[in-house]
Amino acid sequence: MLLNVLLISGGVHVVALFILGSITVYKYIIPDEAQFEEPSPVAEEQPPPEVKIEIKQQPPKQQAMQGLRMKQVGNIAVSAVDVNLPNMQESFTVSAGMGGFGGGSLLGGTRGTLGIGMSDISVFGLKTRAERILFVIDANSQMLTDAKGGLTSYKIIKDEITDMVGNLSAGTLFNVMMADKRNSKFFKQQLVPAGQEVHQQLIQWITPINANARNAGLVESDGGVTRERLETLSDEANHKDILWAKEAGNDTTFMTQLALEQDVDAIFFIAGYHRGFERVRRRLTDREEADWIRFSTTRKYQDQLAVHQKEVPIMQKRIDNIMANINEERKKKGQPARVLNSRFGIYTDTRELGLKWETEHPGWRPVHFLESREIEKYFNKIVDILYTNKGSEKPTVNVILFLAGDEVMRKEWEDQLDDYTDFFRGKYRIIRGLDEINEARSSSNTRN
Repeated sequence: MLLNVLLISGGVHVVALFILGSITVYKYIIPDEAQFEEPSPVAEEQPPPEVKIEIKQQPPKQQAMQGLRMKQVGNIAVSAVDVNLPNMQESFTVSAGMGGFGGGSLLGGTRGTLGIGMSDISVFGLKTRAERILFVIDANSQMLTDAKGGLTSYKIIKDEITDMVGNLSAGTLFNVMMADKRNSKFFKQQLVPAGQEVHQQLIQWITPINANARNAGLVESDGGVTRERLETLSDEANHKDILWAKEAGNDTTFMTQLALEQDVDAIFFIAGYHRGFERVRRRLTDREEADWIRFSTTRKYQDQLAVHQKEVPIMQKRIDNIMANINEERKKKGQPARVLNSRFGIYTDTRELGLKWETEHPGWRPVHFLESREIEKYFNKIVDILYTNKGSEKPTVNVILFLAGDEVMRKEWEDQLDDYTDFFRGKYRIIRGLDEINEARSSSNTRN
């Protein structure tokens, strides 16, 4: 009986467990059949009608080339490069014209500076720092006179400049100009980067200039010698006055403007004559011209002029004979030939040799000058156009004035030279004779 009760109870439990397990599986394990919503109907639209557009190819526009000027803006030169890094002093140059960080354009406009090509400059003791340098050497025959040391002194001047060029930093741009009144001869057509090769080229170029007393000075017929044209303010009256007269002050002013137009930071003049912004001879007014014509066309004036002109070739022969005798004696002593000043041609030579005319010249065209203040105003405009308006500073202008030992230099002339260099934030130095110019050399000891 007990066994039957246990069997029945066990069967009931088995059935109950089966039912409960089936309910659990159905409810929690078997998922409901997925339900999907029917998407909303989509209306079909017809594509837009086909549109054909004809595109005509336009010819490329050509920019006008007038008014554009080529300007050196950068120069990178690498030579003798091997596995090692190149030597900065010998083979790597970067032009200052690459532009800086002052908002200037890379190809034009404001000329900035990276300072890579900055060099210490020292010429006969005058020092400055610059990246773009112009050396202007007076090639007039007055630089070769005996009282100044003749050809020997002039060779020292050329050596001083070539030594300085040889010691410039890589990346420094420079040029050399030989000047004889208004004739000039440039080493290169534009500023070039310093380096060993161009240094040797300069030595070969400058050596023959004024190396012989018979070929002193620059003559337009010589190769490479030209009379450059001044471009800035060409329509102004002062510009025309500068070009009009062949006077010392006009020549100095002409060369100053020509140097400024080379776009440089520093200028060094080595000259045998320089009195700063001295008076510039101006053109005659209509009334002054009429008075001169009336005077120079009189019978008395014309007769005296005719006699004087007949004497000119006779006087030239006297000068030539005297110079031949002088140079023959010098040759016997092993001395170089003598060179006359000849700044104003035969008239300067006669005074230097103490010769007298039998018939003097009847008189020259009257001379009238501009005031130095007018010239300073003119150069203020030049500086504004060439430098200030382009974001560059006024270049420094330095003058080495080379005189004979006993040559007169009045205080007023030196004051004018002082004012001139102050105007351009530069310096000046007066050197006399062979001994002083030899002792004043400083380029060879300048290192960059």
